[in-house]
Amino acid sequence: MGAVRKVATYLGLSGVEDYDESYEYVDDVEGEGEDWQSASERAARRWHSTSEPSQIVMLTPRKYNDAPLIGRHFRDGQTVIMDVNCMSTAEATRMVDFAAGLAYGCEGRIERIAEKVFLLAPADVEITTG
Repeated sequence: MGAVRKVATYLGLSGVEDYDESYEYVDDVEGEGEDWQSASERAARRWHSTSEPSQIVMLTPRKYNDAPLIGRHFRDGQTVIMDVNCMSTAEATRMVDFAAGLAYGCEGRIERIAEKVFLLAPADVEITTG
């Protein structure tokens, strides 16, 4: 259908188009069934082990090469407290950027709890302040 015909149809200036075949509606959306879960539910199930109690891990990285250790604990569903006081300002900034990306990618949260101390919480952990 051309642009002029579309505008005329939109404005109600043309007749209704007839089609040779009727359109069949599909009631069930593909991929959406009994086992369908939202992204946050899948993430909570993936990063939260139901057989073990939750743990909080306190880490004090000395250099940026310690980042995989933080990532490993966080992906295992553990809440991580990261103290970057022992790092240079440039490396500490880089480590916080890494941690923020890790938390965002795993649908978790990162919160500053003191100067150069950060809390990384998985998606299923609720943080309250008061």
